[in-house]
Amino acid sequence: MNPFLAPSPLSVGVSGAAGRRCFRLLLGILLSIAGPVLATPLTPTDPNQVLERLPLAATDPVVRELQGLRRQLVAQPDDLDLALQVARRNIEIGRSEADPRYYGYAQAALAPWWEQMPPPPEVLLLRAVLRQNRHDFAGALTDLQQVLVVRPRHAQAWLTQAVIQQVQGEPAAALRSCLALRRLARSLLSNACLSGALGRGGQIEFAYASLQRALETPAEADAEERLYALTVLAELAEQRGDVSAAEQHFRAALNLGRRSVYLLGAYADFLLDQNHPAAVRDLLRDEQRADNLLLRLALAERRLADPAWQRHAEVLEARFAAARQRGDGVHIASEARLRLDLRQQPQEALVLAQRNWAQQQREPQDARLLLEAALAAGQPAAAREVLDWISRVKLEDQRLVDLSQRLRETQS
Repeated sequence: MNPFLAPSPLSVGVSGAAGRRCFRLLLGILLSIAGPVLATPLTPTDPNQVLERLPLAATDPVVRELQGLRRQLVAQPDDLDLALQVARRNIEIGRSEADPRYYGYAQAALAPWWEQMPPPPEVLLLRAVLRQNRHDFAGALTDLQQVLVVRPRHAQAWLTQAVIQQVQGEPAAALRSCLALRRLARSLLSNACLSGALGRGGQIEFAYASLQRALETPAEADAEERLYALTVLAELAEQRGDVSAAEQHFRAALNLGRRSVYLLGAYADFLLDQNHPAAVRDLLRDEQRADNLLLRLALAERRLADPAWQRHAEVLEARFAAARQRGDGVHIASEARLRLDLRQQPQEALVLAQRNWAQQQREPQDARLLLEAALAAGQPAAAREVLDWISRVKLEDQRLVDLSQRLRETQS
């Protein structure tokens, strides 16, 4: 076994039931996608049409639990442990329900400590998570670095930092964070972190084989950790161009029964790439609150000549317009894809894809978006920065190899 991937116990700081709950929360958040903004109401023409999945009802046990915690916090606003509990629970619900209001509730719970210089480490950690959710990566990393100065064995901070560094397209930095995590966290978690970083940094075959072995080895790991690992494994299989393996891993992740907006979006993209739009429509027909999922549903509907795609595109455009008015840049990649694949507006899509890249959103799907937009717009030179990045980090991804070749042929 490679020494980087050897099992290691949880650190004292994250052991026990409380530590495992925090890890489940962070794994969920790190595999999440920002939720939607509210759009103009629609009047359905079909009585059987599902407009969207409704938010949790007031009678739901989860909501009642949260309401009870909030009442306690109102009575004890200076109770840090209680505030952290309320914030974590709100973040968890916001992630699972794709409802951004809960992230605001989480920040409100932490308000007495939010602007302290510095806030307590656990507040800094959650502030980093909330900033990451808003794509304020620089602010999130600054918070995490402060946490790690005072608590260098804080496994959750290392994990969060590693994922943000991967999002920024810096696999070497992410690998260093994962190596620090390996000394603190259980084997499957650190394996998934390391394999994700190695797979983005030119070691795809080793990364895939290592994580596959880790998942096949009996070990203590809860459903959230397996979900994280299987999602990483599925994406590594996609990078390798192994369609059957990617399908197997995505299905295994879905079969865990843990709601993950990120997983649904990643699997929908895979199905669209394999030209299975009917399967995407079945998967996402009741998943319309999250913009990224509604976008994929519309893409599938358009391929199926289902007129519902036009209504869904209009809903998305209204949401994106509202986001722009708030100065919210989270939706730029989704709007670029809408312009490119639904509206056939490659020039507009290219401008948005470049803005997305400029704000340090640099995962393989972001590179692909910019390459496709440059190709469709007939501007191969606009892809130069992405092509240089692919070469610098040694990213191995069959989809990007094919696009890069087409762009070079266009220039020759």
